[in-house]
Amino acid sequence: MKKSICLYFQVHQPTRLRLYRFFDIGKDSHYYDDFANRTILHRIAQKCYLPMNRLLLDLIRKHGGDFKVTFSITGSALEQFDRYEPEVIESFKELAATGCVEFLAETYYHSLASLANEGEFKHQVEKHVKAIEDHFGVTPTAFRNTELIYSDTIGRQVYDLGFKTMLTEGARHILGWKSPDYIYTDPLQKHLKVLLRNYSLSDDIAFRFSDKGWQDWPLTGEKYLSWLKAAEGDIINLFMDYETFGEHQKEASGIFDFMGYLPEVILSDGTFEFTTPTRAARKHKAVADIEVQDPISWADEERDVTAWLGNELQQDAYNKLYEQAEKLALLNNAVLWEDFGHLQESDHFYYMSTKFFSDGEVHRYFNPYNTPYEAFINYMNALSDFIIRIDDAVATNIDKD
Repeated sequence: MKKSICLYFQVHQPTRLRLYRFFDIGKDSHYYDDFANRTILHRIAQKCYLPMNRLLLDLIRKHGGDFKVTFSITGSALEQFDRYEPEVIESFKELAATGCVEFLAETYYHSLASLANEGEFKHQVEKHVKAIEDHFGVTPTAFRNTELIYSDTIGRQVYDLGFKTMLTEGARHILGWKSPDYIYTDPLQKHLKVLLRNYSLSDDIAFRFSDKGWQDWPLTGEKYLSWLKAAEGDIINLFMDYETFGEHQKEASGIFDFMGYLPEVILSDGTFEFTTPTRAARKHKAVADIEVQDPISWADEERDVTAWLGNELQQDAYNKLYEQAEKLALLNNAVLWEDFGHLQESDHFYYMSTKFFSDGEVHRYFNPYNTPYEAFINYMNALSDFIIRIDDAVATNIDKD
């Protein structure tokens, strides 16, 4: 039986906040930087989404369905595609029509709801599933949480939502001597199969590809195949941001040429076949449980959730935001619920990170603010206005009663 390669891409664009000043509180409740969102999305669509989608479509057609890929596209990204770049949606629809692409479910707003509020988590997953059905005509059967965040408890919640396959990080501290290149099960829910990211082989493409100081630069298809063949196990899971192609790794680096050539090198060798998470879970048996008591993710060297909740600024913002859930539940206000969703996007908390040591460069690349404190103040100003609006709406409801 051939070994499997699961190639999965995350597609997400945050709903960026505008400069929201203290004096805007109570006067202007539009929190978003529409110009930045439109401008950045257009740039990335031209550099990454459109050319890479065309390349993948050509590869699927060229290899007669032997080449398969997987996507998760957040609701926040879908909304921006619909609003600013509908051509990107059409290109994803073309990929969906091939039958060689799997679309995963996740939290609609790329949020931390799985850590904070089980009811909100369920709501966002169901909202996301419907969005994928509406856009691409397929129902997701596998799940990946925001930033691959996972724990045994989250696994149980995901299984209860109807999923039997989930993706997460092959974090060294939870694997121990085990290999990420097998399928595992959640110890609390034995029927949930867990696919683990091979972070070393994934990051060779996502982070190291254009680094001329890397001892293995330049990376070729043949060299990469030799590394894949050296890995022991049933399946190699290569998970990365889709923006790797053309945005993080520029076109001039040769990343598109590499990706265009790699499937041919792999398929002609005969050792591997490309698959998707749902297909992999059907094909391969789980070899053991994987116990994850504390949440893990694919972020930073620690592979935990400290990128979003590692300091007091982040925890204060996170706690104040999710404290509003109970009051919101009393209201049938679609506008407030939508703002609640966008304010949950994990990016806002990431911008407040003070981890400027081992992973500082990564945080700076993705951060539009000069300091974490600016990010915190801007966010809390917007959140303060949002809380005022909720309290006013609750008071109005009580007066009506």
